[in-house]
Amino acid sequence: MRMNFELIQLPYAQDALQPAISAETIGFHHGKHLQTYVQNLNALLPDTPYEDMSLEEIVTQSDGAIFNNAGQILNHNLYFTQFATPREGNKPTGRIGKAIDTQFGSFDAFKEEFEKKGTTLFGSGWVWLAADSEGKLHITQEANAGNPIRRGLKPLLTFDVWEHAYYLDYQNRRAAHLAALWQIVNWNEVERRYE
Repeated sequence: MRMNFELIQLPYAQDALQPAISAETIGFHHGKHLQTYVQNLNALLPDTPYEDMSLEEIVTQSDGAIFNNAGQILNHNLYFTQFATPREGNKPTGRIGKAIDTQFGSFDAFKEEFEKKGTTLFGSGWVWLAADSEGKLHITQEANAGNPIRRGLKPLLTFDVWEHAYYLDYQNRRAAHLAALWQIVNWNEVERRYE
């Protein structure tokens, strides 16, 4: 039988993403919300067809409570591991930078479209940069626990637009939250995912 899923370890200190994301928000978001999804999924999996599957397999094949908790774990794992210490003028280079410039015209045009998709997603969910099998980039809006792997796309970058991701720091100012995240994106990790 599969080992239980575990809460991922953050690749940085809890206060490393300030001021974009406060230590308090990381504590609640990672330590409470994500931990709850992990506990819930571990309780739901025994004696189901999913108990020996990877997280990605569960997300692509399940529905209901199992999908919701597995999707939130996968989404949060990708979210938390894509960040690094804030940097002014932070922007992509390499293959992902070229692909963004080619498809969206410029990094600024890409950011504008990505933020618009994040601010206009009704309710809770995620905005994603994903790639198809040809390497073409897509920006998708995914409600609730949605992930672009269910559309056959490879997830590269995501911004969480559930209120628990930003309410302590930004209250209801979702757009300000999204704009602040660019300074902490670890583009080396996004590039690695794109390879």
